Amino acid sequence: MRIVVVGAGVVGLSCAHRLRAAGHRVEVWTRDDPIHTVSAVAAAHWYPYRAYPQDAVDRWSRATFGVLAALARRPGSGVGMRSGRELSRVPMPAPSWSAIVPDVRRLDPDELPAGYADGYRSTVPTIRMPDYLPWLVGELAGVGVPLRIREIADLDEARQEADLVVNATGLAARELVGDRELTPVRGQVVRVSCPGLQEWTLDEGHPDGLVYVIPRGPDVICGGTADEGAEDLTPDPATADAILARARTVVPELAGARVLGHAVGLRPVRTAVRLERVDDVVHCYGTGGSGVTVSWGCADDVAALVAG
Repeated sequence: MRIVVVGAGVVGLSCAHRLRAAGHRVEVWTRDDPIHTVSAVAAAHWYPYRAYPQDAVDRWSRATFGVLAALARRPGSGVGMRSGRELSRVPMPAPSWSAIVPDVRRLDPDELPAGYADGYRSTVPTIRMPDYLPWLVGELAGVGVPLRIREIADLDEARQEADLVVNATGLAARELVGDRELTPVRGQVVRVSCPGLQEWTLDEGHPDGLVYVIPRGPDVICGGTADEGAEDLTPDPATADAILARARTVVPELAGARVLGHAVGLRPVRTAVRLERVDDVVHCYGTGGSGVTVSWGCADDVAALVAG
């Protein structure tokens, strides 16, 4: 079949890969260059966050973990395996995804920073999106899948030129297909120079707000925020200062790190990821803060729906 994938974030590009591998003729249409999508803003640390339902998300996350772990051995992909810790000020149960990650273990008391009561260590994929997104596009080009910068008002434009359309438009599906269940959850991050950090750190329960510190080689992504319903894409200086203050409290090594940039992305959150086929359209959007984490698993299901 001739298939048009609409949307060139990490989910859309992963779907295009799977569909081409299944033998279809595939094009990707996108309003924005992939490096300017919300996927490009992501800290891109494998971690299920703000995506539902949990059973499906765990299944997609497991499949994606395996693919990303394999890509970590591919030079130039932007994917690496990195160890780190999730911290909590109160006792916490094992993460729902602990059965997926081979080396999850509870931190010993002497491994916990002051003020923390519990935590877990694990090794998961981390992805440098400025490298990974162009790599995905290049791999697609190598197997004959073009990427076309093309803004459309509705899916009918794509349906007229294809046998089947994959709608992977994220938050834009609100307007494109009238899905008012989608809610933007604003995330702001600060990118700083890397002071030699090797491990990531996560503290979702910090009293002053979300904390994640994700080293990516030459730089570190510090976050963040989860502002429900907010849509302002302009980085707020006061918010950036607060993000850095929290990050430096949890990871003191960041004290002298130089600020390199700021970014804001809108997570496309929904009560459940929409992954279904309706006639000649397969919808795949609403992955919240888990786009990278579920991307290949969702792409597998999209390919199965197309085959069906």
